[in-house]
Amino acid sequence: MSMKQSPLSLEAVGAKRGSSRGVGRIAAEVTGVVLFLLFMVPFWIVVVNAGKTAKEIIYSAVALPENWGQMFTNIVTIFNNPTTDYLDAFIDSVIITAVSLAVILLFSSMCAWVLVRNKTRWSTVMFLAFVAAMVIPFQVVMFPLVRWLRILGTAVGVPLLGTYHGIAFAYLGFGCSMSIFILHGFIKGVPLELEEAATIDGCGQAATFFRIVLPLLQPVAVTVLILNGIWIWNDYLLPLLVLGSNGSVQTIPLAVTAFVGSYLKQWDLILTSAMLAMLPIIILFLFAQKYIIKGMVEGSIK
Repeated sequence: MSMKQSPLSLEAVGAKRGSSRGVGRIAAEVTGVVLFLLFMVPFWIVVVNAGKTAKEIIYSAVALPENWGQMFTNIVTIFNNPTTDYLDAFIDSVIITAVSLAVILLFSSMCAWVLVRNKTRWSTVMFLAFVAAMVIPFQVVMFPLVRWLRILGTAVGVPLLGTYHGIAFAYLGFGCSMSIFILHGFIKGVPLELEEAATIDGCGQAATFFRIVLPLLQPVAVTVLILNGIWIWNDYLLPLLVLGSNGSVQTIPLAVTAFVGSYLKQWDLILTSAMLAMLPIIILFLFAQKYIIKGMVEGSIK
């Protein structure tokens, strides 16, 4: 014998479910706020200490600056520092990042397109090899990398160590795996009929790629550029190995080490220069974060 629930009991069950959902939503919001604060603490410490003198930082690294104008004094000191040319290092970082990103995007997109359109056993093996290369730690190959760059530069007669093209070549090797992985999933969703129509109209493979496929990769290309750009801009170890600490070509992370001595560390200048290095990439990320999420979703494996 079935019993019919009264409207009052149904209302009680609905109210209970609504209350549990409200508690879950509040808990999620509180967790999000706590995680946000934890992630923002390092940035806050850098910004706060960029407005202090070295003495104030040593006395208390978490206290607010006594005079925020000290930040501009630190900035002027950095750009007038005789040990390193911070402006040249900034320009070098822009050149290295731009050239490396262009090379990574061009070769990765071409490689991913060929792997998708040529469904053979070897293409699958090559794609799995690129995926496996993503998990190899950089520290495992960093010393062989320097050795082979020196050998390759001697063999072709073009020096690769301490040059723009040398470090761009190195970034291509380390950045193409993740880029191919992201682009591979996106290209699977590009209709093959578009390429077939271009072939019927007389386009060769190169024209089909540059006129049809590459423009369609814009959403995921932005994701690839931003993710690799953050990595290249902030990278320290690879430029140190390829460019050297006292080379003619320097990046901002290498320039920051000029304020670190054996017996003295200028924390006010170190943190101020770190803040200046973070600003361009943070601003770029804030404006392009929606493209990152969109590209990651559209570039997922289909």
